[in-house]
Amino acid sequence: MLPGLLVSAAALVLVFVLIDVDELLAAVQQADLRLLIGAGLITLPWLAVRGLFWRTLLQEKASYKDVFLTLNEGYLINNLLPLRLGEVGRAFLLGRKAGLDFWQVLSTILIERSLDLVITAALFLITLPFVAGASQARQIALVTGVIFGIGLLLIYLLARNRPRALALVERMGRRWPLVQRLAGQRVMAFLDGLAVLTDLRRFLIALGCVLLNWLLGVTQYYLLLLAFFPDATPLWAAFTLGAGALGLALPSSPGGVGVYEGGVVMAMTLLSPDRSRAAAFAFSAHLFNFLITGLIGGYALSREGETLGSLYRRLRNRK
Repeated sequence: MLPGLLVSAAALVLVFVLIDVDELLAAVQQADLRLLIGAGLITLPWLAVRGLFWRTLLQEKASYKDVFLTLNEGYLINNLLPLRLGEVGRAFLLGRKAGLDFWQVLSTILIERSLDLVITAALFLITLPFVAGASQARQIALVTGVIFGIGLLLIYLLARNRPRALALVERMGRRWPLVQRLAGQRVMAFLDGLAVLTDLRRFLIALGCVLLNWLLGVTQYYLLLLAFFPDATPLWAAFTLGAGALGLALPSSPGGVGVYEGGVVMAMTLLSPDRSRAAAFAFSAHLFNFLITGLIGGYALSREGETLGSLYRRLRNRK
């Protein structure tokens, strides 16, 4: 936990060094409330599509209600507990509800996160040249788009050739025991979970869901940006969404506090000199995620009779 806490603390210190707290509070007070409410409401269809995406990866082996509620439980756990236990929590809770194997469910979460990482990197790299005013921005964006497409194709080809990949992992594990200890079971689970992508119909549905999910995210960020920056453009929204998501990929405290805000504020320095308003936007976007997923996730945990303390102890053992 300690490295993540230190990274989050350093990021928060950097943010508050760069901004004026009084100006931040003034920016929040002056924000367009209608746009803030509209952005907050988009969280619900975002979560609904996210649930459909995950259920497709699960090959519809769990009900949509269970998938949707468990998704929010996972986000709540990630926001309150360390070590990204929300991902393990999702696998544990949904496996128990739907009678599925823990590693089978976890493999779909690994695929989900892998696709997210590919899209995050592509979104950031495609928009960065336009934001930074680089010459040949269109060519750079095109090359990044091609790399993104190749990345998706490689994931699909890996899914089609799982037996060979599994055999390679087993051979490496026999030769280097450290590989087996560090990655063996997780890599095997990931490769097993890729089986869903060999079904072209499900692959296209999952891809469509995740792209729609990110489009909703860009729309939400655009409304939030307009609430603080009336001259904002959709390009700003796409760029800051990618920067914030990359920030969340860093080791941090529960919920990505600090690293998310730091990533967004640093990205906004390329778009506006007003860092205090940028911080107000970042804190507002993060707060929406905490509140809405927290309310739904808290309701789901309470109806199942779970407490965070008991769940934390069981999930640590799973890790």
